[in-house]
Amino acid sequence: MSLATSSFAPHEALAAALLPHIDGAGDGAHDLAHLVRVWKNAFLIHAEEGGEAEVLAAATLLHDCVTVEKSSPLRSQASRLAAERAAAVLGSLGWPAERVEAVRHAVEAHSFTAALAPRTLEAKILQDADRLDAIGMIGVARCFYTAGRMASALYDPADPRARHRPRDDRRFALDHFEEKLLKLASGFQTSAGARMAATRQDRLRRFMEEFLDEVDLS
Repeated sequence: MSLATSSFAPHEALAAALLPHIDGAGDGAHDLAHLVRVWKNAFLIHAEEGGEAEVLAAATLLHDCVTVEKSSPLRSQASRLAAERAAAVLGSLGWPAERVEAVRHAVEAHSFTAALAPRTLEAKILQDADRLDAIGMIGVARCFYTAGRMASALYDPADPRARHRPRDDRRFALDHFEEKLLKLASGFQTSAGARMAATRQDRLRRFMEEFLDEVDLS
């Protein structure tokens, strides 16, 4: 058993079947390590909230199975494209239609950009688990990693707090904190996820304020 599959215990066999269908595409913010972290979050939330564990595991493994760059005009469709591929993969493995649909919906609804309301417990857990990976210290790392891939600046040296300009997180990584990351904690779907998010939100805000303390000389 590989380290990759064992990281998805107790669903190692499912991981072995699904991981070959994932398009990594060299994005370190949506790689195998991201899937492992999201599964850890989902597993912890599931332990408190319940839900169908195998559906949740499959949705976690396949939620980023199609990679669309942040700068792509197809970005808003990324979760729909991943959901369609997830459904096709599970169908080819002989999953019954109702379970395929449960995974398809969870994958499509997990995305912040898609702005879809999750209708099932598994979809709510996956959305929370994925958003937990966008806040806290790992969220900071992923934000700046993605900014580097997009050739964005770290911040606007003339106005790092965006007091006199509109925020633009395509140009300045720090703007992404207020534009998206700090908004995530208020939208969690489960009690367990919201509690975990509050802790990470505090870390995220503390980082931003300490960063600004070092760069804002006004």
